[in-house]
Amino acid sequence: MEQRGCAERRKRWQWIAYLLSLVSLWTVASAQLRYSISEEVNEGTVVGNIAKDLGLDKNTLKDRKYRIVSGSTDPLFHVNQNDGILYVSRKIDREEVCERSTMCLMNIKTVLENPLEIHYVGIEILDVNDHSPSFPENEKRLEISESVLPGARFQLQASRDPDGGQLSIQQYKLSHNDHFRLEVKDKGEDGKIPILVLQKSLDREAVDSHSLVLTALDGGKPPKSGDMNIRVDVLDVNDNTPIFSKDVYSVMLNENAPIGTTVIQVNATDLDDGPNGDVVYSFGNSVNNRLFKLFDINPSTGEITVKDLIDYEHKDKYEIEIQASDKGLAPLTTEKSVIIKIVDVNDNAPEIEVTSFSSAIPEDSRPGTTVALISVNDMDSGLNGKVICTISEDVPFALSPSLQDNMYSLVTKSPLDREKQSQYDLTIIANDAGRPALSSEKRVSVIVSDVNDNSPEFSLSPYTFYLAENNAPGASVFNVKAFDCDDNENSLISFHIVRERRDNDKAASFLNINSQNGDILALKSFDFETLKTFNFQVVATDSGTPSLSSNVTVNVFILDQNDNAPVILYPVNTNGSAEGVEEIPRNVNAGHLVAKVRAYDADIGYNGWLLFSLQEVSDHSLFGLDRYTGQIRTLRSFTETDEAEHKLVILVKDNGNVSLSATATVIVKAVEPKEAFAASDVKSTANDEEENNVTFYLMITLGSVSALFLISIIVLIVMQCSKTTDYSSKYLQDANYDGTLCHSIQYRSGDKRYMLVGPRMSIGSTIVPGSNRNTLVVPDRRRTSGEDANYDGTLCHSIQYRSGDKRYMLVGPRMSIGSTIVPGSNRNTLVVPDRRRTSGENV
Repeated sequence: MEQRGCAERRKRWQWIAYLLSLVSLWTVASAQLRYSISEEVNEGTVVGNIAKDLGLDKNTLKDRKYRIVSGSTDPLFHVNQNDGILYVSRKIDREEVCERSTMCLMNIKTVLENPLEIHYVGIEILDVNDHSPSFPENEKRLEISESVLPGARFQLQASRDPDGGQLSIQQYKLSHNDHFRLEVKDKGEDGKIPILVLQKSLDREAVDSHSLVLTALDGGKPPKSGDMNIRVDVLDVNDNTPIFSKDVYSVMLNENAPIGTTVIQVNATDLDDGPNGDVVYSFGNSVNNRLFKLFDINPSTGEITVKDLIDYEHKDKYEIEIQASDKGLAPLTTEKSVIIKIVDVNDNAPEIEVTSFSSAIPEDSRPGTTVALISVNDMDSGLNGKVICTISEDVPFALSPSLQDNMYSLVTKSPLDREKQSQYDLTIIANDAGRPALSSEKRVSVIVSDVNDNSPEFSLSPYTFYLAENNAPGASVFNVKAFDCDDNENSLISFHIVRERRDNDKAASFLNINSQNGDILALKSFDFETLKTFNFQVVATDSGTPSLSSNVTVNVFILDQNDNAPVILYPVNTNGSAEGVEEIPRNVNAGHLVAKVRAYDADIGYNGWLLFSLQEVSDHSLFGLDRYTGQIRTLRSFTETDEAEHKLVILVKDNGNVSLSATATVIVKAVEPKEAFAASDVKSTANDEEENNVTFYLMITLGSVSALFLISIIVLIVMQCSKTTDYSSKYLQDANYDGTLCHSIQYRSGDKRYMLVGPRMSIGSTIVPGSNRNTLVVPDRRRTSGEDANYDGTLCHSIQYRSGDKRYMLVGPRMSIGSTIVPGSNRNTLVVPDRRRTSGENV
């Protein structure tokens, strides 16, 4: 235990020795110096010698880095390291450094190193009287009512002086006056407060304002001062009521006056001053809300203006209460009535009203038909409300005045035609008698309804159509169009074809027409070679009541198509095939006619124009073919090396757009001259027969065409003759007529003259189909010597033909004398009287 106590004491002494060694190494001296200096001294002014006052060796100050420790970047003081003197670095403003402090003390810290020493220096900034007292305002304005009693206190703003202590504000002074005095209240640190006290009553009528001067003094020697001007305005007491300048206000105002128009200006005065004498104008409390919308009043000038539209027809007089008030604390008010009389002007245009209006009128209406009743009204009075109504346009309508004022009837004055004009837009004009006159317009649309008074009209008359043969059955081939000037149902057109039971009307039976659009359909395919032209009639009928119709003739021409292939006429074999054999001598020269291919085409034009060409030939150098005539000729003489038999295939084709063709085969045999002569004879005979056959066929064709033409002419003549129904017979008058026809029968149809030629017809015998009785007239011929006296009266020849549903007969040679053709009879019978042979007739 004792050893442990000794060890602790030893250790404690070791710590003490260690601390003493540290104190010997670091000697820190702390000393407190105090200086004083006045504010506002110049830069570089000496504050004090710190090194001397602290007993420091000035030779070591620099080495020991003697300095002032300060956190400011712009310190107020600095120390010289050469001599240890403290200097002022810049001007010092005590009021800035120590604002409103009684004592201003600044502490600075100086430091020396090696060893470290810190010394504190206190510097007191002494105040100087460098500021004068000042008031927040240079002039103060007070308003005090003349009714305020003496003793009233009015606190004023205190003056401020930045200096402190005795150099701050010490007292206030007030300029001399009879009504006010000054009291000062000390509030310690907040300074002294001046108070203005009223010591005598104010009279605005005597003096309306007072001017005072308040002066503040500080404690400097000499003292500095500051002034503030005080203006006291004596306020008036509101003891006078506004008075209007007139007892009665009355004015005339035109209706519809522009907004902003001045109606009248009222005026009121107040003997009081200031707000008590300022007059404000307004509408009285009894004014209707409607007047607030129509009129407005300027509160300052009393000018009444128009705010909205003024309408005489609504009200012709207004009475408005106007109120004049002053601006006193307890305003005084006076009221006055303003009478506004409205003057009527012509501001209402006439109003047109259409009643009992018929929007549609038939076009066949008679003049004077009433269309509508029209009434006019004008809200103005007197001449301004007198209205005259007219129609401006030149239209088939008129206004007829009625017995009642301002009532009119709109009537028709001339016939109407809907097809010329289907609607009339009428403008009815109403003018009043005002100055200036006002007018209004009313547009009335009158529709003219349709009456079925127009027949359908075709776009063309007649129609001519060209139809290619071989048309597709059931297809539309052409179209007819018609229009009707009428409207609605009256203009709906339906079509149909007129079908008559005539021979020349058979083509129309193969046509059908769409009744709605006029499309014409062919029910069969037409053939140009059979039928080249025909015509028919189409009727267009409207849907009106009663319906109207019109017709048009449609002429149709069939156009040829290349639908017939060429037909080979030669060569033709016995079995009908186009093959033939030609034998020629081997010694013929170039250009020898071998054969001629003959062909025809039933088509016409280019479709029937045939061309020949060699489709196949065994030797092209030996034979040639003329493409237009079909002649086959040799191109050179035969040689011993040439074949004895040659086959030529000839192609015959037409010139249609899509050409058709046929072929013929010719076998050419080259024989010795003797054999050729023998074959030539046989061939000549065969060729003659063939040519005779061809000639016979051509004659038959030509005869058929001629017969058809002749029959057509006869049919036309008979049709002309069949128009009359009065037919009678005329018998041959010559009893000695031998009954034979000599050369011809001549007849006329219209302005044309025709002749029928027959064997042994009597010269001069004439058929007169245009006569009423259609009689064969034979002149009186006596028998001559050598005539057959024994003629038995029998008929030799006759020609029968038809026209429509009638049948006729022309009697040839050896007809009995007195025989008569009666084409008008029901049975078309040839009547021959019973004649006995007379003496001298040739049995």
